[in-house]
Amino acid sequence: VDASENVYVIESASNAIRKITSAGVVSTFAGNVTTAGFLDGQGTAALFSAPKGLDVDASGNVYVADAANNRIRKITASGLVSTVAGNGTAGYLDGQGTSAQFRNPTGVAVANSGIIYVSDTSNNRIRAISASGLVTTFAGSGASGIVNGQGTAAQFNAPRALTVDASENICVVDYSNNRIRKITNTGLVSTLSGTGAFGAVNGAGTSASFKYPEGIAFDSSGTIFVADVTNNCI
Repeated sequence: VDASENVYVIESASNAIRKITSAGVVSTFAGNVTTAGFLDGQGTAALFSAPKGLDVDASGNVYVADAANNRIRKITASGLVSTVAGNGTAGYLDGQGTSAQFRNPTGVAVANSGIIYVSDTSNNRIRAISASGLVTTFAGSGASGIVNGQGTAAQFNAPRALTVDASENICVVDYSNNRIRKITNTGLVSTLSGTGAFGAVNGAGTSASFKYPEGIAFDSSGTIFVADVTNNCI
């Protein structure tokens, strides 16, 4: 949702980003609903391939995890699509902008500082893109697992959606671990909630259980909401 209460929706199977105004008017903001591909350009002339996650910055720019293209894309408020990072080849490489590589990125969150955090799902890592476009690895060793710790010493298993608060703490849906993980602004990873076992148990912290959670968001008070998909619950 942007500052004007326009809602942006990833319509992954249609390879498009849709926009719903505060009055309820729906339009295709970017992407061609009949064609998957990769092409920068204006609005519906641009192409995406199975986009998965998005976030909006304070200026109304929309950032998209273009999963099957292994890229992070930017859509300005006027609908102009460009590529922020990723060369399109599935892989793992830190570096500047389009020289970097991702493997199936599915989540993106923009911090107040302008840093873009990305769930690089099939690399089991959280990546960071600076305001200048430099891609680095913020957390995750790349091995699939469940290890808490500092930065790249930690492990995730197919992290998906993520969200960032005003203090730049990140909460990540650790999909295949059935857990919600927290990363502080200094890169320290901990487990916020979930036993790791499949279940729909309510309770405090790591006594609760999830089953393949996928979506996550903060409200203004700091409460976290999770789409616990296979349990059909919020």
